[in-house]
Amino acid sequence: MIPNERLRIAIPSKGRLREAALSTLERAGLQFRVSGRRLFSVCTDTGTRIIFTNTADVPVLVAEGVVDLGITGSDQVIEKGAEVIEHRRLGFGKCRLSVAVHKDAPYRTAQDLKGRVVGAKFVRLAREYFERQGVTGVRVIEIQGAVEVMVLLGMVDAIVEIVETGNSLVENDLVEIDRVLEAEAVLIGTSEPRDPAFCDQLIRRIDGVLAAARYTLLEFNCPASKIDEAVAITPGFSSPTIAHLQDESWLSVKVLVEKAKTQGVIDSLQQIGCIAILESELRHARL
Repeated sequence: MIPNERLRIAIPSKGRLREAALSTLERAGLQFRVSGRRLFSVCTDTGTRIIFTNTADVPVLVAEGVVDLGITGSDQVIEKGAEVIEHRRLGFGKCRLSVAVHKDAPYRTAQDLKGRVVGAKFVRLAREYFERQGVTGVRVIEIQGAVEVMVLLGMVDAIVEIVETGNSLVENDLVEIDRVLEAEAVLIGTSEPRDPAFCDQLIRRIDGVLAAARYTLLEFNCPASKIDEAVAITPGFSSPTIAHLQDESWLSVKVLVEKAKTQGVIDSLQQIGCIAILESELRHARL
């Protein structure tokens, strides 16, 4: 135990979600050091313990109240049937759970797999998928290793597996025939955290991290005669910040813009005569 322990957070000990989870917590203000194979880190300034564990175990630890918050894949939460609160979708670790078969196999739909053997790490999700599709007689077996190779070895006729880029499927002569679900990293929690007030505060901090990931700050000089057009192009989160310059024919503008729209917005601002357009990266934004 640590003195005055206020919160426990579980995150993956390895894999695609670990680094992004650590970065999110760090940008939310938690100060910690990750050391070798140590399975936890302590944030002494906030009384928080970060526990590194298997991704699939995070929903269980949260559901049982062993930890207060957890970061894991939304697919893992569904697979475990964990009764947890999904506080936020975090926007990273996006992937899909797909049904895949060998490229030369005669299977092209879920119905073609009736009476066949399917390998999966996510057994519950696989079975529920075939039930929804009305496909009977499918034998789903659990495989926790390299699922893709099992098709080549003839152990299974198809797999239900996580797909990010699809490169692994191509390398193993597999093709997707359907998608089971879309998934991403989520922040989950228990209904009774150790310190509810600090738990809520940390979630608000994480909201600030997520907002910073979504928006960028644009600063530019705009002809005073064009300010209404500029505001129409960049209305901002609530309203842009507009300041007068020494030359009264120009105005200085600061505004939040969604990152996905930034280049198009800059192009439009230039077209109406705006100059000195600067983009600044945000680390945190409370909106």
